[in-house]
Amino acid sequence: MSRTVTDHGSPDRFVAGTIGLPGDRTFFLQSRKGPDVQTVVLEKEQVALLAEKLVELIDEAAHPAGAAAELEPDPADLEPLETPLTEAFRVGAFGIGWDTTEGRVVLEIHAVTEGDEEIPDIGDDTEDGPDCLRVWLSPGAARAFAARSASLVAAGRPPCPFCHLPLDPEGHICPRANGYRR
Repeated sequence: MSRTVTDHGSPDRFVAGTIGLPGDRTFFLQSRKGPDVQTVVLEKEQVALLAEKLVELIDEAAHPAGAAAELEPDPADLEPLETPLTEAFRVGAFGIGWDTTEGRVVLEIHAVTEGDEEIPDIGDDTEDGPDCLRVWLSPGAARAFAARSASLVAAGRPPCPFCHLPLDPEGHICPRANGYRR
């Protein structure tokens, strides 16, 4: 299957966002480079893990390079997702790397694959494989993305104090209470 690789380089905007109410939200990643806006759909857990891994990578890779001045996040992007939302694909895998020559993060976002299709290595633009969105982020932009993503994930339903499962607005059947509604 022929694949599409969209390389946004250093995007003008790269954010995570949601549509819907807590408990029924759809999560998106959106990248804009000039007039080109790419929107992909993913799971809440993928957003949380991506944010966590970006921070780990920056902490590990940027400190030895002496980039202490760039370790602060860029200004927060609090704007909503750009509309209309046109889903390019659903996210199946990420590739995260560090460009030592430029001192920045490379992030490849791959579509869900069918069957035994393998995810190509970072920077591999072969024709076979899943569709891909590639962005390059400065440490400050990656930290700003991670901060927004973490707050987005935390804005969901509060956890039950007993079983730590999400509380529903209409009630919660807690397994720690032997099925009684709390």
